Amino acid sequence: MAQFACKYGALALVVCFAVVPLQAQKDKDKGMATSGSANRMKNGTTNGPDRITREVRHELVMLPYYGVFDNLVYRVSGTTVTLMGQVTRPTLKSDAENVVKSIEGVERVENQIEVLPLSSMDDGIRMAEYRSIYGQVGLDRYALQAVPPIHIIVNNGKVTLEGVVSTEGDKNLAGVRANTVGGVFSVTNNLRVEGGGK
Repeated sequence: MAQFACKYGALALVVCFAVVPLQAQKDKDKGMATSGSANRMKNGTTNGPDRITREVRHELVMLPYYGVFDNLVYRVSGTTVTLMGQVTRPTLKSDAENVVKSIEGVERVENQIEVLPLSSMDDGIRMAEYRSIYGQVGLDRYALQAVPPIHIIVNNGKVTLEGVVSTEGDKNLAGVRANTVGGVFSVTNNLRVEGGGK
């Protein structure tokens, strides 16, 4: 792992600070995080699921090692937050739980985040996928965003794309580019199109 970090130092540093809470905004928009009526705190601010949802999203986005090779998803139900997704570092799983536990109004955190297995083969696929997708003309503009929206999840040679893109064409192009990388057993394209497309 240390050799991998050194070999791809500059790119890894850029990737480490790129964060996207995949599914979080979609869950909010679909109402997954709005159960029960909002409670009012003494100072008059909302202390309900909407506030908790916003704060959970903010805290997860701010995690320093959450990058394009991780996928954090959450659901808020009353005062319970369920964390899901996949991460490359065990510490990211515990960090996510700890920051969410510290949010006012959260009484319980169910941490169902999967820690991806250590694998030099998967590490190689991650970097190749990153170059193939974000290096493609038309998709390269996503790499320039403060929060690159296409997440590349690699588990035992299987690739899953998560996140949000602007058009169906971008979704399809990302899937095609992901399939050009050697050593990949399968590619699942779960990218969503901004504005409600699949």
